[in-house]
Amino acid sequence: MPKGKRKGKTGASQKPRMEVIGLTSDEDSLNDNVSIISGFSETKSVIEEGSDEIDEQTQEEIFEEKLKEAIDGISEKSAQGRTSALESVAKAFIKKCVPDFVTDRRATLTDGIERSLKKGRGLEQAAAAQLAPLLCVQLGAGDYAEEVCRELTPVLSLVANDAAASPLARAKCCWALGLCSFLAGGEMADVVQLMHSLENIFSASYLKGNGTVPLVTADQALLHAAALSAWSLLLTLMSPGDIYILMSDDSDSVFVPQLAQLSELLDSAHLDVRLAAGESMALVFELGRGHNDDFHQESTPQLADKLRQLATDSHKYRAKKDRKQQRSSFRDILHYVEEGDPPDIQVRFGQEMLALDSWCRKKQYDAFCQVLGSGMNLHLTENDLVRDIFELGERISPVNFAAHKQSKLERHLMNAAAFKARTISRSKNRDKRSAVMTC
Repeated sequence: MPKGKRKGKTGASQKPRMEVIGLTSDEDSLNDNVSIISGFSETKSVIEEGSDEIDEQTQEEIFEEKLKEAIDGISEKSAQGRTSALESVAKAFIKKCVPDFVTDRRATLTDGIERSLKKGRGLEQAAAAQLAPLLCVQLGAGDYAEEVCRELTPVLSLVANDAAASPLARAKCCWALGLCSFLAGGEMADVVQLMHSLENIFSASYLKGNGTVPLVTADQALLHAAALSAWSLLLTLMSPGDIYILMSDDSDSVFVPQLAQLSELLDSAHLDVRLAAGESMALVFELGRGHNDDFHQESTPQLADKLRQLATDSHKYRAKKDRKQQRSSFRDILHYVEEGDPPDIQVRFGQEMLALDSWCRKKQYDAFCQVLGSGMNLHLTENDLVRDIFELGERISPVNFAAHKQSKLERHLMNAAAFKARTISRSKNRDKRSAVMTC
């Protein structure tokens, strides 16, 4: 009588060659760094078996070894394998700052990204475009990042303007173009030319000649919002004087859109486009008024009315979450346009704080968050390029960090005191409510 097959061996499903493990938060232990990329090697990670017994140096070696394997995977034959490899490298770059490691392999990475953008399709192009600005961020300030940006900009522009490419890939390329150009600097003439190219993309959401809103699909709206957001990021590189001249009421410049054209995007049926348009107008007003307070004084009341409608929008045909996000964003924009109140946001990371006290600074921070995601705090702490952009100064040394760090007992006492105060306050409120009910 034949024996039945054992499920434990031959019945088990084979894992794919490349398996990407989800990222955790920035506060997680360093052990998570080595589990970003799994696959490529069929043996289980040593970290999963005994993370407490491995020192930091061993963790670094394992992480770098797996990252090397992922970089090698960018040249795989299958499109799925290349896409997974690109995504894995991107997640590793988000999770950890390794400038020296990346510098030694910049040529390999640049060639792989360029090849996937040229010959790949859809998801592969999107993954390659996502990795491009991360590569520049890892390389840091200096000639290497500028060199990579110059090499990748032509092919990124080609995909971004290719109507046959997928909207997702084009949107990712728009973001990559904006960030790479922002990081590389270069001549302002080149920046303005790129901004004009981006406007050609999001101008498809302008009102038609008869004043009606164009019919735009959700995927196309995603592309238009990405192009407009990248355009807004590059706008922060321009001087207030240039904005005042190029975008004043009587200007007929063809290099940048006029405020009236940007305001047409507020009528879009898609939330992402409306939010990006509102943000761009806040930037325009901040820069223009930075040169002269009379910037667009005549058109401000009409624009304020439109912003007020969006800040108080209660149309039921919009999703509740969308209405809430829209009202919150446009309230801040309206307050700035009418009263000149800039953003007042404080971002705390570790023992440090970053103040976002202008629309330009907020836009730059949001752009980096778009690319770095959950790794933003890590790069604010460790990445010299990011720290230089946001004027955070030198990195805090471990000695100084330990001096500022609270002990476990201090944290416990502070939490206990806060809990006691909260309990007393709630008890008083209960007594007041009881007294009202008995009267």
